[in-house]
Amino acid sequence: MHETIRLAARIPPEQAGRRLDQVLAELFPDYSRSRLSQWIKAGQVRLDDRLPRPRDAVLGGEQVLIDAELEPEGRVEAEAIPLDIVHEDEAILVLHKPVGLVVHPAAGNPDGTLQNALLHHDPGLVTLPRAGIVHRLDKDTSGLMVVARSLVAHKSLVEQLQTHTMGREYQAVVQRVLTAGGTIDAPIGRHGVDRKRMAVTPGGKPAVTHYRVVERFRGHTHVSVRLETGRTHQIRVHMAHIHCPLVGDPVYGGRPRIPKGTGEALRQALRGFPRQALHAARLTLRHPLSGEEMSWEIPLPADMQELLAILRADLQDNP
Repeated sequence: MHETIRLAARIPPEQAGRRLDQVLAELFPDYSRSRLSQWIKAGQVRLDDRLPRPRDAVLGGEQVLIDAELEPEGRVEAEAIPLDIVHEDEAILVLHKPVGLVVHPAAGNPDGTLQNALLHHDPGLVTLPRAGIVHRLDKDTSGLMVVARSLVAHKSLVEQLQTHTMGREYQAVVQRVLTAGGTIDAPIGRHGVDRKRMAVTPGGKPAVTHYRVVERFRGHTHVSVRLETGRTHQIRVHMAHIHCPLVGDPVYGGRPRIPKGTGEALRQALRGFPRQALHAARLTLRHPLSGEEMSWEIPLPADMQELLAILRADLQDNP
């Protein structure tokens, strides 16, 4: 299924002398400059009666016509994988990603991913980068994600992520007792030795994480975390950086920390928790078409609720 984009405009006289791709990005703000440049290079943009180049200077007053067909992105196959959809309209799709579902295909995960499932749910997503996925959650992190259903929505959501106006709030259970909330401002990049891991490193990209205490236990803390940036493994790396790794984190967690006098139930829960205790609980954004502020929230998954219940029972038994 291909989508056709047809646009027309006249170049304002005051734009004379500027690059065509720059002018078009201002005339058609719903589409990125790189996308418009692709269309120019593909011969899908006419300036008066000629096929221009992206760098060509405009004279002002020309008629520009865009007749572009959106080609499928990549060769990811559609698969009938159930989706837990929280909200759906013509521009966006908000869903609850379960634990264990990989977001998009990569080495070792060629299929069975959220991207495969999205293409089955809406074949039109084949024309969008990564089927409209604009942000990701780790395989074993549960919670809310938003997916774009058009190029216009895709550009809007990417801009909201880049300008930090999309709100993403997570719930986590960390090792050690935090006395207060705070902010972690530490750059994140690839680990110097283990390239599969991320780490706080001077040459990394800026990363800012805000956290606040929800509930304290004898040796653990339930925290609410708000992302200002969206680096790979950001919450997991930042919490480990302040020596409060997530319970169950197989990469950054280290050995489970078990307080003295811990009963068998909590001991087993901490040693056997099968994933990082992290859940994307709340999502806030501006709707790409209406501009309306929208928000969704979903409760903690059963495994994290059970872990918190055992931690509370331990605190009552050991006041």
